[in-house]
Amino acid sequence: MHLLIPAAGSGRRMGSQRNKLLLSLLGKPLLSWTLAAAEASRQISWIGIMGQKEDFPDFQAILADLSLTKPVELIQGGATRQESVYNGLRALPTEADRVLIHDGARCLATPDLFDRSAEALLTCQGLIVAIPVKDTIKVVDAAKIVQETPDRSNLWAAQTPQGFEVKLLKKCHEEGREKGWEVTDDAALFEKCGLPVQIVEGEETNLKVTTPVDLSVAEFILRQRS
Repeated sequence: MHLLIPAAGSGRRMGSQRNKLLLSLLGKPLLSWTLAAAEASRQISWIGIMGQKEDFPDFQAILADLSLTKPVELIQGGATRQESVYNGLRALPTEADRVLIHDGARCLATPDLFDRSAEALLTCQGLIVAIPVKDTIKVVDAAKIVQETPDRSNLWAAQTPQGFEVKLLKKCHEEGREKGWEVTDDAALFEKCGLPVQIVEGEETNLKVTTPVDLSVAEFILRQRS
């Protein structure tokens, strides 16, 4: 299974001037933890990292430190996550039939999660890892007045990895570029094109590290695991 890791973002919400995936988590960059899980996965065979060229030397240093056995390619990212994934899709090896896409900031994903996602992708066109929503969700208007309380039994919080047939996802990205669609994940492109997206049960600990509080929680989780 091929894996693409969008890693071209910044660390503004983390209060940093550098790529947040280079920030330290228990003495290792965030990206190291993501790559270590991919390396330990039985199903992942190739890894592509989409980033900005100024970060490539740091990425290369991380790869040298990890001494991964799986091939890794650094790919020029775009101005948005959507553009970065499109660049990654075009850089996939020609034999790539299906691909998993995993945000590098979700550095607590386990090898088992990668494996379960890869195995499920063999039987569907597209999938997302997600967990049931526990909190009551409110839909509000611009004035922050509650308009609706949806039934949370039908609500799932999307995570990554997300997985798709490569040819279908490329077509969805191309249609999105033609029509000016702006989405926050690849599943939304699939949905807009009328294609089915299956749910794979995620992990409660698979949080996205975005703020300093998230970083503290991630440290706690890793210490508990060890």
